[in-house]
Amino acid sequence: MDAYALHLAVAALMGASVVAVSAYYMHRKTLTQLLEFAKAVERERDENSDIESPHHLKKRRAHPRRKGSGYYRRGSASLPDVTAISVGIDGSEERRNGPLHVDGIPAGLPRLHTLPEGKSSGHASATKRTSSLIRPTSPKSPVASASAFESVEGSDDEDNMTDTAKLDTAYLHTNGNAGPECKYENLPDHIKANGEQLPIAASSMIRSHSVSGDLHGVQPDPIAADILRREPEQENFARLKISPIEVPSPDEVEAYVVLQECLELRKRYVFREAVAPWVKEVISDPSTPRPNPEPFSYTSEGKSDHYFEMQDGVIHVYANKDYTNEELFPVADATTFFTDLHHILRVIAAGNIRTLCHHRLNLLEQKFNLHLMLNADREFLAQKTAPHRDFYNVRKVDTHVHHSACMNQKHLLRFIKSKLRKEPDEVVIFRDGTYLTLKEVFESLELTGYDLNVDLLDVHADKSTFHRFDKFNLKYNPCGQSRLREIFLKQDNLIQGRFLAELTKQVFADLAASKYQMAEYRISIYGRKQSEWDQMASWIVNNELYSENVVWLIQLPRLYNVYKEMGIVTSFQNILDNIFIPLFEVTVDPDSHPQLHVFLKQVVGLDLVDDESKPERRPTKHMPTPAQWTNVFNPAFSYYAYYCYANLYTLNKLRESKGMTTIKFRPHSGEAGDIDHLAATFLTAHNIAHGINLRKSPVLQYLYYLAQIGLAMSPLSNNSLFLDYHRNPFPIFFLRGLNVSLSTDDPLQIHLTKEPLVEEYSIAASVWKLSSCDLCEIARNSVSQSGFSHALKSHWIGKEYYKRGPDGNDIRKTNVPHIRLEFREAIWREEMQQVYLGKAVIPREVDK
Repeated sequence: MDAYALHLAVAALMGASVVAVSAYYMHRKTLTQLLEFAKAVERERDENSDIESPHHLKKRRAHPRRKGSGYYRRGSASLPDVTAISVGIDGSEERRNGPLHVDGIPAGLPRLHTLPEGKSSGHASATKRTSSLIRPTSPKSPVASASAFESVEGSDDEDNMTDTAKLDTAYLHTNGNAGPECKYENLPDHIKANGEQLPIAASSMIRSHSVSGDLHGVQPDPIAADILRREPEQENFARLKISPIEVPSPDEVEAYVVLQECLELRKRYVFREAVAPWVKEVISDPSTPRPNPEPFSYTSEGKSDHYFEMQDGVIHVYANKDYTNEELFPVADATTFFTDLHHILRVIAAGNIRTLCHHRLNLLEQKFNLHLMLNADREFLAQKTAPHRDFYNVRKVDTHVHHSACMNQKHLLRFIKSKLRKEPDEVVIFRDGTYLTLKEVFESLELTGYDLNVDLLDVHADKSTFHRFDKFNLKYNPCGQSRLREIFLKQDNLIQGRFLAELTKQVFADLAASKYQMAEYRISIYGRKQSEWDQMASWIVNNELYSENVVWLIQLPRLYNVYKEMGIVTSFQNILDNIFIPLFEVTVDPDSHPQLHVFLKQVVGLDLVDDESKPERRPTKHMPTPAQWTNVFNPAFSYYAYYCYANLYTLNKLRESKGMTTIKFRPHSGEAGDIDHLAATFLTAHNIAHGINLRKSPVLQYLYYLAQIGLAMSPLSNNSLFLDYHRNPFPIFFLRGLNVSLSTDDPLQIHLTKEPLVEEYSIAASVWKLSSCDLCEIARNSVSQSGFSHALKSHWIGKEYYKRGPDGNDIRKTNVPHIRLEFREAIWREEMQQVYLGKAVIPREVDK
């Protein structure tokens, strides 16, 4: 057996030796042929030089070739000599007076350096410079790799087809067809106007591999050095243009006019601040904004003379009690809103408009794909030039996450075990006429701290929750027990939410440690009683729940039918009173609710939540008023949306007039259910959460694109509830240019790691093959959509973030190349001009 193994080893050794020898001689033969070809070209040039005038010969002798100018010599004991051919930049060739003998590189040769772009060595003042053709260049990047064979002065930029200098002003013209209208301007010299490639000298195709390791005692320069010497951004790229300009048909003109009307309707509804934040507060200091040292301090501001009263479900505000005939902040009434909503619904159902919008959306998608084919490498190079920044240290905001599920399951389990070990005798709940300690609660469940694990906790969504929103909500109950939810995940309990406050502070600490992740936590006000607001504010202020990385949204569960059956409310008007009257009271007189006044400084949005998949009747133009809605059925989504929008619009106008912060309407919409939800939020909302049902309506999707309404999408959450991950429209929306961001929704039920937002990004990047540039653009969108202050946004994504396109971008903060944002803005402007038939008036700044 040993002899057999020895024979096999010898045979293998012999075979490997034969292969190595063969490879060596094949390599040598190839280089010899290349050398012969180079010498033949040299001899041909020498023969042609005989016909040149003596004047040229004299001129050449006056400028003898310097060593190292345009070529390098290389000597090796095992390889034949190779002669490098030099070609002038303008295509002229320098003549040689005879065959060149290549000497070995002398020992002690100093380290080679390339000069910065745009500069030359001492003898470069001559009209025609030479350029080495043996400098290795990566075909995927305009940056040449370092090598010991590089020229001291020259570069092969003129011969490299992917070089930036040749494509700086190259524009691609296309009308969607590969017809004769497709043209290229300012192409390299070796490309004809029709795209045909001219013959290139064989010498220009010579490439050598970058030499790794120590060559002649000299380490090669790193590629990064070349990149960092460049400007911070590659401003020039292949731009997309349409030629000839499309002339819409009469049918298309009619459709565009209807789309204009829809966009103008939205402008009439959505609340916009009279004075933009960047006008109110001019940021002159680019340094990090100082944290608020006393976020819960209260200063009495006094009561104003404003008088308000509720009329037909909407609060009306007057200057004082004597001027009740002059409403200060009028808002569209319910009949007008439902009439306009039905107009939107008719538009999205029209066949010709659906066809047109579907075509425009497909065209947007293909334009972006073409942009990536032309400019992906330039975008990647531009990101390399941005110092310090990468995906991990650009700011990312979790634009949609529920506070009760903001921690992961392991974090909650660890917290419960900690409390059971440290505070077992704490009285935590009153059940069945008895006060129970934490230890007694677990004894009643026949559980100990040792028994607890993640599987027993059973808060993670699984296959059983798909299309079962009721089962998904039950996952908020640790170990399937509502009493544990009340103890650990509620703030209105016997211990006044102390456990939840401590858990929240731990999550805040995790966010502060990550530094570059922020969150907008959504916390519930149910509308069962007016004191809920004071109770919530008291919980926030007394537990000092504040973080520079966090702002709050208020979510309103659409549970009128539940409260009606329980006898808590008698009509829908009761819910509106309980939600909005305390907000108007604290705005008119902050002293009436001081803690609520402090808390509202951190509140940036109002949300509507519940199961959208429940069937509902479409509202008519003449709906009952909230006071008349006394039946047990839950009103439709659009009914909730209008009355929340109308009261919030009036409240914001009042708060703005008093110099207070405003609250934007940012509901859940389009996760499931009817398309009516998305039509209602198109008219009323600043941003929405989810929006996956836009895939069912090309018209609404196109309108959301034109209006650039923010979509806080949660693909992993959708995968657990309503839509498989691979069917999620997020990547299509992103390609088409909708204003999308990624969010976590419910880390407790969905995510497994300590950084759920990064987990959301990483899975999206892996499944949909998103590039670093894509991820950074999505992160920038999340900051823009968020409700953080103007000062923080200026620090996070640039002090002129509110400007459209590259003017509002700072790559040193966002890591998003100007190339990407210039493309996005140019395509969006083209679409707006298309819809407005060339008469669109587009401001330089984004909507307030």
